[in-house]
Amino acid sequence: MQISIKSYVKQFSITILFLLTYVPTFIWMWDRWFARDSYYSHGILIPFVVVFLVWQKREDLASIKKISSGWGMFLIITGMLMHIFASLMRVYFISGFSMLIVLVGLILFFYGFAVFKKILFPVLFLVFMIPVPLVIITNISFKMKIFAAKIATDILNNAGIPALREGSLIHMRNAQIVVDDVCSGLRSLISLMALGSIFAYWMKSSIVRKYLLFIITIPIAIVTNVARIIFLSSIAEIWGPKYAVGFIHDASGFLVFALAFILLFVAGRILE
Repeated sequence: MQISIKSYVKQFSITILFLLTYVPTFIWMWDRWFARDSYYSHGILIPFVVVFLVWQKREDLASIKKISSGWGMFLIITGMLMHIFASLMRVYFISGFSMLIVLVGLILFFYGFAVFKKILFPVLFLVFMIPVPLVIITNISFKMKIFAAKIATDILNNAGIPALREGSLIHMRNAQIVVDDVCSGLRSLISLMALGSIFAYWMKSSIVRKYLLFIITIPIAIVTNVARIIFLSSIAEIWGPKYAVGFIHDASGFLVFALAFILLFVAGRILE
């Protein structure tokens, strides 16, 4: 019992030290999560989901024999070196990933490969809380909004609403719609990929079908976002631009994500 208590105290102390070491990284992630028009507003939920997923396996984890792995210390040192470099260069994205490397190292060092294998998905799921650098976000968002505007323009023309695209601007007879970065669909894509990975994890099927469900989140996010652009463009053209902003614009975003959720759920049921 005395050895067990010492072990728990040691693990608790290292956990506190780990959290204190990454305080600047946590502050950076917090700012990105709650920034205006954030692409990672779901980030705050990820740690709670991970805790729940690990808690679900508490009985299995308790029955596994803990055998420390030497790879754990190697990953801890590697992750800390990355964190030191990232902190000096103020590249918090690298620091965020170094945090996951250190975490994996700690799990291997204290509990071994058997435990790590059991909680592999929850650990990997933490990736969704680490914001991608803004330069990458901007680049991907630009390409996605141009693509979405092009597809929406083609569909509008085929539906009998004359439309002309200039970049991410859609011109119609009585109105014009700007597909900006927020409407590119990237935010929905990131959130839906996180949600899709959970669906795939819980789905009782083969690993191939699990991966397929995860991949399906990409076309679902793109299609539903294009549908939103077409919806707002049609309202602006028929009733006037003022009706396509404000409440309708914001509400359509929630409705489209709800539609994407339903489509993802249906796809999961079909694959399962």
